[in-house]
Amino acid sequence: MKVIERIKAPIVDEMEVFEKKFRTSMRTNVVLLNRITAFIVSRKGKQMRPMFIFLTAKMLQNEVTDRTYRGASVVELIHTATLVHDDVVDESDYRRGFFSLNALWKNKIAVLVGDFLLSKGLLLSIDHGDFDLLRIISVAVKEMSEGELLQIEKARKLDITEAVYYEIIRQKTATLIAACTAMGAASVGSDEDTIKEMHKFGELVGMAFQIKDDLFDYSEAAIGKPTGIDIKEQKMTLPLIYTLNTVSPKEKKWIINTVKKHHNNKKKVRELITFVKEHGGIEYTIQKMKEYHQAALNILAKYPHNEAKESLELMLNYVIERKK
Repeated sequence: MKVIERIKAPIVDEMEVFEKKFRTSMRTNVVLLNRITAFIVSRKGKQMRPMFIFLTAKMLQNEVTDRTYRGASVVELIHTATLVHDDVVDESDYRRGFFSLNALWKNKIAVLVGDFLLSKGLLLSIDHGDFDLLRIISVAVKEMSEGELLQIEKARKLDITEAVYYEIIRQKTATLIAACTAMGAASVGSDEDTIKEMHKFGELVGMAFQIKDDLFDYSEAAIGKPTGIDIKEQKMTLPLIYTLNTVSPKEKKWIINTVKKHHNNKKKVRELITFVKEHGGIEYTIQKMKEYHQAALNILAKYPHNEAKESLELMLNYVIERKK
């Protein structure tokens, strides 16, 4: 059995019900919009975010509620809206190996569809009085925007410290996973301390997830993400930041010059990747990823053992062991 199937095992029925509810939540009277939303649903990924919501709820209460389903739908609607808008901003023609929405229907329609999905998510919460869940996801979306803008601001000067890097990935990636685990807890009536702890758990998972993603840039395996793409996009990730902070001023100048002026030169990018590897950048990054992984495991250890908790532990291991 594949890892994702093993993770899903305790919530397989809930995920099936969720699929139907999510499709229903997207229906409209506009034919073009229905065609586009059907396209979006047919190209969904692993659905890790709804899985985090259902697994957290089941670990805490051994059951899910209508609020859990609505929380999962809200997250998927709002997260999909941000992805649609991201593709427009990045002028990206592909998403998960398929044409992106803006590549097929152009930017104007893509932006409008993103707005539609965002408003559907907001209304789903408001119509049922799920204001606590809406607050959790709204804070996450605000932080995701701040994280993107902070990264753009820092990329211009290439002056990202390790602390700023952690803040960027916390906002860009970890905050949404934290929202999922917090919403899972809130949806089954958990107390404020448990919701906060589950939020922290999701944040730690998200940090480990993003650091693992950044390591793929230095991998030689054929894993979907082209080697060196972060350097080509002038993104400062942890292996590079660590190396910058540990080399001589002359070597530091060479690194910055390569990233700024030669990021499209494949030979020079390969040289920089080799340099980072030789100066301990990968080992340091792996060590940091494992620290976040262990901190997340420590939180889970406080809760009674059940199938859902087992799946969350599997999910945590999958995050740092995945090949793409």
